[in-house]
Amino acid sequence: MKKTITPDNGDVLRYTAFSSDPAGGNPAGVVLDASALDDTARLAVAAGLGYSETAFLTAPPEGLGEPGRAFTLRFFSPLEEVSFCGHATVATAVALAERRGPGEFVFATAVGTVPVEVDVRLRATLTSVTPHTEEAPEASLAEALAALNWQPADLDPAFPIRIAYAGARHLILAAATRERLSDLDYDFDRLATLMRAHDLTTVQLVWRESETVFHVRDPFPVGGVVEDPATGAAAAALGAYLQEYGLVGEAARLTLHQGVDMGRPGLLGIELREGDRRVRVTGTATRIA
Repeated sequence: MKKTITPDNGDVLRYTAFSSDPAGGNPAGVVLDASALDDTARLAVAAGLGYSETAFLTAPPEGLGEPGRAFTLRFFSPLEEVSFCGHATVATAVALAERRGPGEFVFATAVGTVPVEVDVRLRATLTSVTPHTEEAPEASLAEALAALNWQPADLDPAFPIRIAYAGARHLILAAATRERLSDLDYDFDRLATLMRAHDLTTVQLVWRESETVFHVRDPFPVGGVVEDPATGAAAAALGAYLQEYGLVGEAARLTLHQGVDMGRPGLLGIELREGDRRVRVTGTATRIA
């Protein structure tokens, strides 16, 4: 008889990523053996859990990595499959490291191979796929501002409006003030419609505190979630964007604060390397009892 996996039994692990406090960061579900689940069952598990994403592990493609340290990894929100999710990748890597020891894990994802290095302190560093950016259509920007209840004057003119990708697509909008960023009250359905039209996973809202410190928020209506508390894929996309447009050094270490306005503070580290467009995103993860 095939075993049923539900959020209420021990087969679904719960971790929060980018925080050592279970009450902070971004919760993710992790299913270490999803071989018995088809896509409908995975979506049902994700919907039942209610987190922004749940990660599902199965056997890797032939020849990928060392046995026991390489996997196929897929992600489901409560509404649909997501191409890539950074916080659930970090959560999964830490869950594996607790069971198999620190070191490198390699994940085959829908967007490509993503290696993750976990150190002895259970801090995970994922390396993104090769990123890119593109201009956002003028009409889309106007619609995004209307859905967010923002005005053009609310934007920081030093930051060009772009769509950035490092495994998932994110529209990047920089707020002129911390007060503007903290006041998030948007039209859920209107923003979701715009995002689906442009295949956006989140809208990355950012405010710059200093040369290397940023505060970010990520509305996620296409996943059925008002706001994502800590978004690793968006952090990777933001890092690539900042490097490409010379807003930080070619080589830099950046800190992102996210989830503060939600009461779930998280900390994301970004490393940019000269001559390497890929972005490294670092954070911890901890088990939710």
